Amino acid sequence: MSHLFSNYARWPINIVKGEGNYLFDDQGKKYLDLVSGIAVTSLGNIPPQVKAKISEQLDTLWHCSNLFNIPQQEELATKLTSISCADRVFFCNSGAEANEAAIKLARKYGNEKGKYEIITFEQSFHGRTLATLTATGQEKVKIGFSPLPEGFKTIPYNDIEALKEAIGDKTCAIMLEMVQGEGGVHPADPAWVEVITEQCQQHGLLLIVDEVQTGIGRTGKWFAHQHYGIEPDIITMAKGLGSGFPIGAMMAKEFLADTFGPGTHGTTFGGNPLAMAAGLATLEAIEAYLPEVEEKGAYFMEKLGGRGKGLMIGVEFDFEVGPIVTKLREEEGILALVAGPKVLRILPPFTITQQEMEMAVEKILQVVQAHKGAVELC
Repeated sequence: MSHLFSNYARWPINIVKGEGNYLFDDQGKKYLDLVSGIAVTSLGNIPPQVKAKISEQLDTLWHCSNLFNIPQQEELATKLTSISCADRVFFCNSGAEANEAAIKLARKYGNEKGKYEIITFEQSFHGRTLATLTATGQEKVKIGFSPLPEGFKTIPYNDIEALKEAIGDKTCAIMLEMVQGEGGVHPADPAWVEVITEQCQQHGLLLIVDEVQTGIGRTGKWFAHQHYGIEPDIITMAKGLGSGFPIGAMMAKEFLADTFGPGTHGTTFGGNPLAMAAGLATLEAIEAYLPEVEEKGAYFMEKLGGRGKGLMIGVEFDFEVGPIVTKLREEEGILALVAGPKVLRILPPFTITQQEMEMAVEKILQVVQAHKGAVELC
């Protein structure tokens, strides 16, 4: 009997080792990892640069609490602000925590003006805390958790008229993903994004961009919003920032700095020296791969007919892709994901080689064709 909660629909394999772009199970089977821990291990498994930095930190200091100044926090914050439009950084441990911090920051800033409502979008995903699952535009994550917090209004994605109609006297912010990951790998329409920025300026709203999955190079730029030429007021990130070490961050413009004064928000483990070491090493290593990400993503999308940005790819079919994911894993040793019933999601490490890409595309197409043939026979 397992003593774990059954809240995960786990695959029937036990992963015991990671090396480069591959994972290994307890039977010694090798898998090409096109999941990257769900957009986490962008440099592959156990990248040597990050391992060395964490190992060095292990010999000096693991934890000392945020009662003290932690020099590595300032160092990583300086690096993050240098590659973004933000000025201030709050470190935490996950994407949900980063989004929770963003929601709290927007609420506190808005409350000074009598505003508290945040507009979010259908098929979005922002986390599983009560606030972030309420912000999420998918009803399936909300079942059984009522009553949910007030102050969120969810409308269709890429819909200009719905956006304009949703803004009211209590609206304080708009929160979106530039590419919806869990919702099916849907990029934002540039014209819609332009209207969002115009509406934020016109109505004095904060613009929050959730870069938890898209950030730290996943789309070919440090942040996905940089493809659109906009400057959010608040940016959140987590997954790709620590190469698998738990870390999250919420960044904001300088005018919001005083909104989070002493005692307004905090975390016990956020910004610990080990996480900061992982983040610093990850950023240093990823920079060299950024020029390759869009090129590699374009290859996958051309060969598979997918959509997305960079190495965040969705391939939509007219049938459910769960069996495709299972066959790829069990028969071909390739790990991929679903993003909705009919979308195959591919999130390869930036370090994937041309040979590995060609092999992955060949195997995916073979499995898809064989599955389609079997379905037609039925």
